[in-house]
Amino acid sequence: MRQARTLVRRTFADARVRTLSFALFFVFYAVANAAGYKRAFPTVADRQSFARSFGNNPALKLFYGVPHDLTTVGGYVGWRVGGVSAVVAAFFGLWSAVRAFRGEEEAGRHELVLVGVVTRTTVFLARAVAIGGTVAALWLALLIGLVAGGLPATGSAFLALAIVSAGAVYAGAGAMASQLVATGRGALELAGILLGLDFVVRVVADTAGHQGLHWLTPLGWAEEMRPFADPRPVVLVLPAVTTVALLGLALVLDRRRDVGLALFTSHETRERPRLLLLGSPVSFAVRAESLGLLIWSVGVCGFAFVLGTISKSFTSANLSQNLTEQLEKFGADVLTPTGVLGLYFLFFVLAISLFCCSQLAAARAEEASGRLETLFALPVGRIGWLAGRLGLAVAGATLLGIGAGLGAALGATAVGADVSFPRLIEAGLNCLPASVLFLGIGALLVAAAPRAGVGVAYALIGLTFVWELVGALLGVPSWLLGLSPFHQIGLVPAAPFRAGPAVVMVAIGVAAALGALAWFRSRDLSGA
Repeated sequence: MRQARTLVRRTFADARVRTLSFALFFVFYAVANAAGYKRAFPTVADRQSFARSFGNNPALKLFYGVPHDLTTVGGYVGWRVGGVSAVVAAFFGLWSAVRAFRGEEEAGRHELVLVGVVTRTTVFLARAVAIGGTVAALWLALLIGLVAGGLPATGSAFLALAIVSAGAVYAGAGAMASQLVATGRGALELAGILLGLDFVVRVVADTAGHQGLHWLTPLGWAEEMRPFADPRPVVLVLPAVTTVALLGLALVLDRRRDVGLALFTSHETRERPRLLLLGSPVSFAVRAESLGLLIWSVGVCGFAFVLGTISKSFTSANLSQNLTEQLEKFGADVLTPTGVLGLYFLFFVLAISLFCCSQLAAARAEEASGRLETLFALPVGRIGWLAGRLGLAVAGATLLGIGAGLGAALGATAVGADVSFPRLIEAGLNCLPASVLFLGIGALLVAAAPRAGVGVAYALIGLTFVWELVGALLGVPSWLLGLSPFHQIGLVPAAPFRAGPAVVMVAIGVAAALGALAWFRSRDLSGA
């Protein structure tokens, strides 16, 4: 029993930075949306106008789902916070599970633990309890944020529970993926594909009016709980049963396989080894990251195409003067397709910045696993290795930016929206300055604090993005809004490219990257 408690504490401690980062995001996002709604729509007339204008808008359903009551603070927050936070909680759950199960095994610590007196069942259950503790911490953070925003405690507790239920299910999915694939990166990609498909099903259900599809996926279940608008607590049975079933099946598979292997472990039968892209650390990184880049590319291009097809969705909206003034604070005229796309391309800045952060996580994994010690014993320099990984991240970000522009152009053309093709490519490339900034700062964080750097980098991106989304609605001073890099981005194609802020962001990112190279060169390598 004592050994099990130690494992729980160790697993929970390993996730402390990640959990704290996500918890801060949830608290701030909940408080900001509640306060922003009260300030933007102070009267009943304003709220009714907002509900009439945006209640059936497909562009908003794409991000937040179907609203059930936009005339109250609780109904709005349940829609706005629930739609986004459920996806974030799902990603947190699968990431935490893969890290706890496959990550520990891949690093070699799982085998050392099993040398002791604990059984594989005890180890598995201890880590599952620790993951449950991190999900519970997110629930508490959401509850605090919602109550601080002025919402009733009971309804806030149910909304927070609906959101984190997706995290619990995907923690089970991450545990299952860890039994199916022999690498942490592969398990994360497998579970990530499942989450992506879940999101696509939710989008189809919400935008095409097929609400019955909600009952097929965890994100749909979270939406069907309808906190603050005809609550359905009985729906909680679905994620609870699914989580237990996934963890139970994962435990069965864990007990039946050898340590270090997986159900889908490949058995090489080729007479000649595949030596493609093994000539240098950079080319090997290209080979290792090719599948991940493909998944990111498909997701970004597909999402951009969908945004292009709904770029005309606001043109017939009957907006009140107050609502129009609130939207104009973002710097885009949402009554035109170019204005809609200019505003929504901020989401691609977010996505590409997160891609850059994922590349830092992959580079950090090379160090944490101990592979860099062997690599640097060869004629390979530290600066060359890290510079190569950063260059690869920039190249991948560039491809994603161009892909976003192409996807949006194809979608806009399909519905006959009057948007310039070259300007949409420019909009895609407009995502790069902020991405380079976050990449450089993230690299410096990883170099200075290897274990915590990636989690802090993710948190920095998330918090600055949320600040840009809700800061204007909260009426904060412009100089304070300007602290977010997202606020310094010209909303191309609706607005001109802002060369000055772009140069500053790239310069800061490059300077931070150079600092990271110098720091990484002089410090000791750090394990997981």
